[in-house]
Amino acid sequence: MRMSEGVEWALHSCLNLSWIETGEAMTAARLAAFYNLPTAYLNKQLQALARAGILTSTSGPRGGFRLARPLDRITLMDVVTAIEGGEEAFRCEQILRAGPGGSPHVDYKKSCVISQAMRKAELAWRRELAGQTLADIRNTVESRFPGTPDSTRAWFART
Repeated sequence: MRMSEGVEWALHSCLNLSWIETGEAMTAARLAAFYNLPTAYLNKQLQALARAGILTSTSGPRGGFRLARPLDRITLMDVVTAIEGGEEAFRCEQILRAGPGGSPHVDYKKSCVISQAMRKAELAWRRELAGQTLADIRNTVESRFPGTPDSTRAWFART
């Protein structure tokens, strides 16, 4: 499975929004400029986050995006689902039905050993992402790179 680059962009944008002044909105263009990203494509990701209730969007001259809830209430899985959708990564098409000894009456999604193993792995992956919040990520970044919040605020103040 490969996630789109939009997941990375969305996660970094959320962190950047957490470091700007409280109550300040940030346009997609300014967020995109921080990493030299295409504004239109980042805006699509930010709109997806807004639809998922992770960000709020305000139009107008002082408009832009803000976090809709505290970082400790936004999991990595929330962001991945907002950008990628909630579909399962592995799709059992039940090809065993067409194989020798296959039966149209068997639910191979439940009985196929490969399907079971893939679902188990995906569940572990989803649990890991659901168990980490953006607050956890922010705390780690600030611990390892303590100047990041100030340098991020300074960059946005200059632009």
